Amino acid sequence: MKKLMISLMVLMFLTEYIPIRAITEAAYAERPEPAYAKWGRHAMETAKEKYPRAKILDYLHIGREKRQTTDIERFKLWIEDGGKEFGLYIDIEFDSQTERVVRIDTRRSAN
Repeated sequence: MKKLMISLMVLMFLTEYIPIRAITEAAYAERPEPAYAKWGRHAMETAKEKYPRAKILDYLHIGREKRQTTDIERFKLWIEDGGKEFGLYIDIEFDSQTERVVRIDTRRSAN
């Protein structure tokens, strides 16, 4: 029992002085912004324009579809508006070279 107590005390002492913070800081180091982040902000702005009083609860990047001259970024936002929650799909089509927006489609999910 005495050895167990001494071992626990030594362990507690060492954990105070081991640079655990350095390990956790490296694990949570700032990551570069994903390529779709710009379009995600655009999707949230579009949702706010369409539903000005709504609260955006969650956000999902579905993916990018590459076409000949344009790309489409697809998002699903989970929105609360007037006490009702629903999904809102937003597709942003833009020119691949200039990144000029060609079209934005929005549609509510079935449930």
